[in-house]
Amino acid sequence: MFFGYIDGEKKASVWGTGTEDYFLSAWGLKKTGTPYFGVSYFDQWGIVGGHTCAYRWHINDPLVFNTGIKVTMEHFGWISPDENANQKTTSWNEREDDYSSVAFWYQTGEPTFKERAPHARERKLPSLERVIAYARDFTQAQHHGNGEAAAQALDLYEGAQLFYSPEKQEGAWIDIPFEVQKKEPLRLLLNMTKAEDYGMFQATLDGVKLGGVIDLYSAKIISEEVHLLDFWPEPGRHVLRLDAAGKNPLSQGYRLGIESVRLRERRPRVTEPGHDKDKDWRIKPLLFN
Repeated sequence: MFFGYIDGEKKASVWGTGTEDYFLSAWGLKKTGTPYFGVSYFDQWGIVGGHTCAYRWHINDPLVFNTGIKVTMEHFGWISPDENANQKTTSWNEREDDYSSVAFWYQTGEPTFKERAPHARERKLPSLERVIAYARDFTQAQHHGNGEAAAQALDLYEGAQLFYSPEKQEGAWIDIPFEVQKKEPLRLLLNMTKAEDYGMFQATLDGVKLGGVIDLYSAKIISEEVHLLDFWPEPGRHVLRLDAAGKNPLSQGYRLGIESVRLRERRPRVTEPGHDKDKDWRIKPLLFN
């Protein structure tokens, strides 16, 4: 919710609604563009570490002020059970998200505003990635089943992806090992490619099945994060494996493209109560929305 304080008001005279409603995209933001409002960037819905960039121009509905204006945003919303003290599944709380904003206005007379935006280096957010295992480093024969695996450069990624082309579904698999240094709450995800000749694969971690079958078919070549697990992994070596599980009827093959396996930091609120710290994720793998 947005609040506008005009000319030093103690109580806001301008009250907004939900964040998505302010940008005229009720029931959730999505990429769109109009002359007065829009979402110029939106990567994926409901993921840990997602990025969104939205705008709104008050041309037809100006906020008029004489001496000053302050705009605040209430950052309340749903959080997952392991983020709150009572472990509620439908919990409405103050969230721990990162926001930045910029405002422009039209002014008559001599400008009096002296502040300037910090340098871009000072505005850069820290990385949430705790572990990145680049799949291109595991193209050797011991890391895949039938067929060939090679590093492949795509415009989607800064570095190459692992491109796996099995001869058939039976005996088609890849594995990617990674090391964990510290026990902490993390999100396991795969940065994968989808294309018209890609297959369907089942993910397992250390032999434990995670989620359903991943369909990598797409009419266009795209990159997409596949989120699999929220857990407190033990320090040491772990292995992510993908086994061929068929193909979409529209797909022309069983191929696979993966840029990396990643362990991403959860919000600090998850660490504080540590609800799942001593639970064995292998018994009941969980992925919170």
